[in-house]
Amino acid sequence: MKNKKLETLLYSTVGVAVMFGIILAVNLITSVFKTRVDMTAEKLYTLSDGTKAILKKLDTPVEIRFYFSKNETRVPSNIRNYAQQVEDLLAEYKQYAKGNIDIKKFDPQPDTDAEESANSDGIEAQPLMGGESFYLGLAVSLDPQKVAIPALTLEREKMLEYDLSRAIARVMSTNKPVIGLMTTLPIWGMPMNPMMMRMGQQGQQPWVVLSELQRDFDVRRVEMDVDKIDEAIQVLLVVHPKEIKDTAQYAIDQFVMRGGRLIALLDPMSYVDSQRNQQMPGIMPGGSSNLEKLLKTWGITFDTTKVVADLNYMRQLQMRAGQPQLMPTFLFVGPQGIDTNDVVTSQLDNVWLPFAGVFTGSPAAGLKQSVLVKTTTRSQLVDGMMAQFAGQKTVDEFKASDTAYPLAIRLTGKFKTAFPDGKPEAKSDDADKKDEKKDEKKDEKKEDSLKESTTETSVILVGDSDFITDEISVSIHPLFRIATPRNGNLNLVQNMVEQMAGDSNLIGARSRATIRRPFTVVQEMQAQAQQRFQSEIKKLEDDLADTQKRLNELQSKKEGNQRFILSPEQQQELVKFKQKEIAAKKHLKLVRKDLRQEIDSLENRLKWLNIAGMPVLVTIAGIALALLRKQRTKAK
Repeated sequence: MKNKKLETLLYSTVGVAVMFGIILAVNLITSVFKTRVDMTAEKLYTLSDGTKAILKKLDTPVEIRFYFSKNETRVPSNIRNYAQQVEDLLAEYKQYAKGNIDIKKFDPQPDTDAEESANSDGIEAQPLMGGESFYLGLAVSLDPQKVAIPALTLEREKMLEYDLSRAIARVMSTNKPVIGLMTTLPIWGMPMNPMMMRMGQQGQQPWVVLSELQRDFDVRRVEMDVDKIDEAIQVLLVVHPKEIKDTAQYAIDQFVMRGGRLIALLDPMSYVDSQRNQQMPGIMPGGSSNLEKLLKTWGITFDTTKVVADLNYMRQLQMRAGQPQLMPTFLFVGPQGIDTNDVVTSQLDNVWLPFAGVFTGSPAAGLKQSVLVKTTTRSQLVDGMMAQFAGQKTVDEFKASDTAYPLAIRLTGKFKTAFPDGKPEAKSDDADKKDEKKDEKKDEKKEDSLKESTTETSVILVGDSDFITDEISVSIHPLFRIATPRNGNLNLVQNMVEQMAGDSNLIGARSRATIRRPFTVVQEMQAQAQQRFQSEIKKLEDDLADTQKRLNELQSKKEGNQRFILSPEQQQELVKFKQKEIAAKKHLKLVRKDLRQEIDSLENRLKWLNIAGMPVLVTIAGIALALLRKQRTKAK
């Protein structure tokens, strides 16, 4: 008996020791190789496929200099934890690059060589309480190229992998793809001038979307009156081409004919253009933009008089009067409206589109259409001018179309020209010159004008241009002017440009920065409840209108000296209306109560599932193992 107890004790001790040794070995191995087990659906905590593709291209060692003032005791703990995350990610990069990444770590203290090196690399000192500062940044170099990330901040934590991968890609590339930008909006910024100063206005910085594109591409300005697109331009980005002339549309047409790739951000109602023009006397408010001649040839229609409303994508917005108001025409597009199978949008789930238009029609022969972003079937086209002023009215009178309208599409294939007769003649007051060279120009047009694209190419169309503005797309740090994405808007534009420019490796790394997991079931419940509210409100308003009409009829039949005295019929009508009003309000209160109960019940179920689910699974597993062990013991 004693021997059996001793044997059991020995085996237990040995078993614990062996298990301890295994755990210790696993920890040592993982600490050396920085191996991660990522159980998230989007693989948010391991290197993306895009990053791996970039690292595979490395054939020459890239040096990464990481700067962190770790001996500065006043650095907050959350910053220290973030710095450790950066180090872990760098180690993972180094491991995957197989010797082609060299990491050097520096601790910049005042008046040291490390601080001098940080300043030389363009790393910025970040302030601490009490006037002190610390460094947290990095520089990537591959002679002769060098790219710095001056300040690694918590606001941009989710963009860390993208920023690092992009820096590596930039030092590897000697020539940036050339992108053309044609727009009527002040994307390039507006310098301050004396007239603006007298009106109390200031100059504008270039938009963040331009700064982001310039980091990866050679972005060149293309004027709105151009008659030919530069041969060096590979991708043309057209933003709100308001009142574009036929000659410029012809230039775009021929650009596509020769295999160029086009991204056009159109708009049925650009509120940015409206605000800008309202501040400048004598200029009409901003309007719509279209490429009507091109789209018609491609089989696509873009109605510039209508914007789309969607009850599933609406939220309450703070209006100018300071009161929150439901705005169904300001679309907060969720995962259900984004194509997860397309490389451009596969990992986006949060796009904001204010007052957007939709695309209808069928692509012309030889073209294939892919819908990148769309509404839900609980959507409706409404008048563009009224949409920005009457959000609640749009909700109250809403009638679902049962149609999922395309908000952004891609056309691929061989395009046919929208100008079969060649280059259109520019409008000129000099009729004699025009007649004199008419025949000569016709001959030139026949010779130079392309009728069909020489190769298969792509065109992306988006039904909104305001979504790339700084106000909608980013939050800007007031001190460092560091832009943090509010949503996936900038990612969407950059993904489009990168894919069209021929390199999509960065798309996966960037898109993970805006991944979120909204309660889509809750949103659906809220939209359904809103429809119930809407019908009750409409019924109440109709009853009120009918009652008022009845009162007016009764009032008109009375004599002049009796106009201010209520008749028994009027009193009866008022009593009926009050009864209807009380009943409707009670019903609305019950509907709201049911909605709150449904949402609370759903949230409670999710909480209990998260809190109690894992312990229950562990308990069940433990009981199952105990029963199995007991059965084996009995068998012996």
